[in-house]
Amino acid sequence: MSFNLFQADAFTHRPFSGNPAAVCLMPEPQDTAWMQQVAAEMNLSETAFLTDQKTHYDLRWFTPVSEVDLCGHATLASAHILWEQGKVPISEAIQFKTKSGFLRATRKDQWIEIDLPTDTLLPASPPSHLIQALGVDPIFTGKTRFDYFIEVETEAVLRTIQPDFQLLARVPTRGIIVTCRALTPAYDFVSRFFAPRYGINEDPVTGSSHCALGPFWQARIQKDELRAYQASARGGHLRVRPVQDRVFLSGEAVTVFRGIML
Repeated sequence: MSFNLFQADAFTHRPFSGNPAAVCLMPEPQDTAWMQQVAAEMNLSETAFLTDQKTHYDLRWFTPVSEVDLCGHATLASAHILWEQGKVPISEAIQFKTKSGFLRATRKDQWIEIDLPTDTLLPASPPSHLIQALGVDPIFTGKTRFDYFIEVETEAVLRTIQPDFQLLARVPTRGIIVTCRALTPAYDFVSRFFAPRYGINEDPVTGSSHCALGPFWQARIQKDELRAYQASARGGHLRVRPVQDRVFLSGEAVTVFRGIML
């Protein structure tokens, strides 16, 4: 059996920026161990596996070392590929059944909007070695269902963080979100995301972290829609629209390659 395999860069309109995701279209469900091996072979922050169930697509996400419960950029990349390949008419929304429930993707001109669950953020004291690994003096610390959350004072501080990834990998969490207000008027806030415990030292653009970032900054900035930038080496742009218990993330995507896996 062969499989159509794609790579798309998400949260960008230019190849080789944003966050790359592999998207594997499967004619029928496959074994979890096989999907994990494919994800390790692709060696990207996420590989998405899709199975058409007629009324929706089953969607699972894998890092090179583990399956995860939620991934924004690979969901956006999956929707992009399904529309681009004519699997779904471009005028129709796409429903995904995932470990985080049903997610919906809609097309708005060149932008794709995905509907994700809010990730509740509560104040919390992180382990001392987390702060040591980042080398920062936080002004707020918290924890979500998935991640530790650190606010720093300035964008200059955020951009110059050079984590001790060995030490950071000892933190028992999916990842670490670091954020601050944006320096330039083009954006409302900026962030970075580190997940060495899941085989990703720094994720280029993390959709799921914005399920906590969106409500956090909306409460402070008082805007219905926020403009976000993830300040990784590749960088990525998002529009973030929190509404009650959902967060709507918008971004662009571009296909980098198409292939067949034997």
